[in-house]
Amino acid sequence: MKLVRFGAPGKETPGIVDDRGQLRDLSGVVTDIAGDVLGNAGLRRLAAIDPATLPIVQGEPRLGTPVSGIGKMICVGMNYADHAAETNAPVPEQPVLFMKATSAIGGPNDTVVIPRGSVKTDWEVELGVIIGEVTRDVRVDEAMAHVAGYAVINDLSEREFQLEHGGQWVKGKSCDTFGPIGPWLVTRDEVADPQNLSLWLEVNGHRYQSGNTRTMVFGVAQLVSYISRYMTLMPGDVISTGTPAGVGLGLKPPTYLKPGDVIELGIEGLGRQRQDVVAHPGRPS
Repeated sequence: MKLVRFGAPGKETPGIVDDRGQLRDLSGVVTDIAGDVLGNAGLRRLAAIDPATLPIVQGEPRLGTPVSGIGKMICVGMNYADHAAETNAPVPEQPVLFMKATSAIGGPNDTVVIPRGSVKTDWEVELGVIIGEVTRDVRVDEAMAHVAGYAVINDLSEREFQLEHGGQWVKGKSCDTFGPIGPWLVTRDEVADPQNLSLWLEVNGHRYQSGNTRTMVFGVAQLVSYISRYMTLMPGDVISTGTPAGVGLGLKPPTYLKPGDVIELGIEGLGRQRQDVVAHPGRPS
């Protein structure tokens, strides 16, 4: 299944995309895509519904994040050896974890705002893992049963804030609009192998990133197990699993986003995103 949420920010309606690509309204079945809906039993109930019985959504409404009420967004750094090399970092012996503030999260095609004073706003296409079941200290061989599905993520980063402002990476990762997720959540039964998905990103039509999840240092099951050792993962929590080479920081010379740029990115079988980049409007009054 491809689960979506559509409508104005903060007022999204749950939906599902049928086999013909038609968006259908799920609000008569569930109030939102969150909590128990994401668990194994909840997804089985949704899978039993014939999408043809659901109302068709007319037009092309805005798509929001495909999951509501995300409690945690955990990101994994340097999880592709080629990305570690381009940033002059060693390949980690254990997963490098950091958090992205949930206030950064937005829809897949929402505008990206360059933060006030930023000159090093960067892009990162990543495979997102959506947790479906309460996950606490699970073994690797148990981990996948706790995954609801997958989504495309652009883990936008401000490199000066991240690397030159002291402290942890979270400052460079959590600016407003820095976490587009979607366009939809593809349930895990539709992804035969999350470790064999091509992913790509372009800016203004130029392809900067082209990789495959098979080159991850730590795979999805390893990450879910590892993270659950340190914190309980709840339904709707998101793991952003790292990015391949081709980020702006690693180019020679480094290249960063500017107002007027257009970012397009996607992952095989999971859809694509498109974001217009705009300048920060200035200090709030």
